[in-house]
Amino acid sequence: MKIFKRILLFLLIAIAVIVYLNYPKLNIISGYASKYMASSVFVAKHQPTYIIENDLSMPMVELADTAIDNQDRSASASVHGLMERKTIDRQGLGSVLVNGDYREGEQYLQPERNFTKSQVPYPYGHLPAEDSIFTTIDYDQLQRAVALPFGNAEQQKTRTLLVLYKGHLIHENYVDGFDKDTPILGWSMTKSILATCFGILQYQEKLNVEWPAPITEWEDDERKAITLNHLLRMQSGLAWDEDYGSISDVTKMLFLDSDMTKAQRTKKAIAKPTKIWNYSSGTTNLLSGILRQQFRSHQEYLDFPYSALIDKVGAHSMLIEADLKGNFVGSSYGWASTRDWARLGQLYLDKGQWNGEQLFTQQWIDYITEPTKLSDGVYGAHFWLNANGKYPDVPKDLYSMNGFQGQYVFIIPSKDLVVVRTGLAEEPDFDINNFLAHLVSAVN
Repeated sequence: MKIFKRILLFLLIAIAVIVYLNYPKLNIISGYASKYMASSVFVAKHQPTYIIENDLSMPMVELADTAIDNQDRSASASVHGLMERKTIDRQGLGSVLVNGDYREGEQYLQPERNFTKSQVPYPYGHLPAEDSIFTTIDYDQLQRAVALPFGNAEQQKTRTLLVLYKGHLIHENYVDGFDKDTPILGWSMTKSILATCFGILQYQEKLNVEWPAPITEWEDDERKAITLNHLLRMQSGLAWDEDYGSISDVTKMLFLDSDMTKAQRTKKAIAKPTKIWNYSSGTTNLLSGILRQQFRSHQEYLDFPYSALIDKVGAHSMLIEADLKGNFVGSSYGWASTRDWARLGQLYLDKGQWNGEQLFTQQWIDYITEPTKLSDGVYGAHFWLNANGKYPDVPKDLYSMNGFQGQYVFIIPSKDLVVVRTGLAEEPDFDINNFLAHLVSAVN
């Protein structure tokens, strides 16, 4: 009996230690589950059971219990009753985790949208895509290539795939539960959208990426040397921990902060600008705050990404969610249908021109595709690159928007291709090089 009591005591102590060490993580786990569930239900219109069985069935997150309240448009989650977190949905701004700063019933601004449908075929408008046959495409090879992302479904977990060639839709495919109108969370693909706003403002001669970052807290220390260019290239030299498996700078920002523009702003310099390359979601949200500073009012800031870019190209399904303080979470929370993600890729393939209107210049594309120092040729300015042949069998002029769990918009100018792939798995489970190599070989 004494041995049994000692074993039981040991187990209780062990459990207590485990709970003590992991208790703070529960806040992040339940926050992730609550936020993802709310957005998936109220933005993407998925069923809660589907999200639980698929999207939330990942290590640690699967510990969370989630519930939806359709009446007040909210989701809540906890880990066995501990650390309950609530997320509310707001018209025009998406879903947001609430905390002590939240005031129920408080009025908020929302973007003014223009949902006018252009009467030309997709992707430049909203009429059905034209049936097109190209003598430069090997269609048998194309079919073999587009089948690859859907092979070994349990490993690759591809959900949607779309291919544009010379501005024409030549292939699209969706698994059950998704179609051409289903919004997809782009995660860090949103960073490229936020950066494009700076490209538009530069084209409008309202800013220059070589300007010093307008941060008053930096004016009297070494951080005053940081420019917008350094921030866009993730080479500011500021401290930042982008670790999603722990309580880190990025998880605290996304799941605890009311104002996500402040997390990177308060970090110390650990190197001079350009001396290190350090990928940082905090940097993108800092840029979102800087973008807000370019406008006289909050309403103008909320309207700008839509009026100058998103609705301009007809990507009406796109929504960039905002934090509690009304800042766009440009690092992570952009939703759009596969077709609308492709429109934005086509805009870049067309050198910033859309239906005869120039939104940004070829010089901007040259800028965002110039490899950033110390990135080993894989990063430009909020876009990913193949400049050093990361994908050895794919043209080196490829550049892309990339997001967590394998969200991609690939732009391949030398092949006149835009390719969108979304899913729940990335490299090595999803073999990008193999897929794209087969695809580009179909185009002469």
